[in-house]
Amino acid sequence: MREIRYIRGDATQPIGDGKKIIVHICNDIGRWGKGFVLALSARWPQPEKEYRDWYASGENFALGNAQLVAVAPQLWVANVIGQHKITNGKGGLPPVRYEAIQEGLRQVATFASARNASVHMPRIGCGLAGGTWDKIAPIIQQELTTTGIDVTVYDFN
Repeated sequence: MREIRYIRGDATQPIGDGKKIIVHICNDIGRWGKGFVLALSARWPQPEKEYRDWYASGENFALGNAQLVAVAPQLWVANVIGQHKITNGKGGLPPVRYEAIQEGLRQVATFASARNASVHMPRIGCGLAGGTWDKIAPIIQQELTTTGIDVTVYDFN
């Protein structure tokens, strides 16, 4: 079993050789404009455009689904819908949906395995979505590293 590798750096500039997938979490209401998505949009217009088109189409746009967008040769961005709305719900429930993140990562794992790609990400689900890393890290282990996929998590400098 592989372990999650933690480094200081920018997840929009993944390190290493070979094919890579940058994973991040999106909401289920078609909003794009705060958090890590701003860094993605500053580098590539495609992930935002594809996410907005996906939302507008309504086709399979739901919690737990992942959309993989090519941004360069051997580099994709995975728009994973793992956040319900953008504000806390009843009883202060944060927008993060761990089960949806797990399902989305399962889809990313299938894509990554078929291409022998590594996965790169910030601490997904722990920013605006309100999740906690002690719940996210085991999901990453279960869906990605135990299946032999290399995962690097970036803590921004």
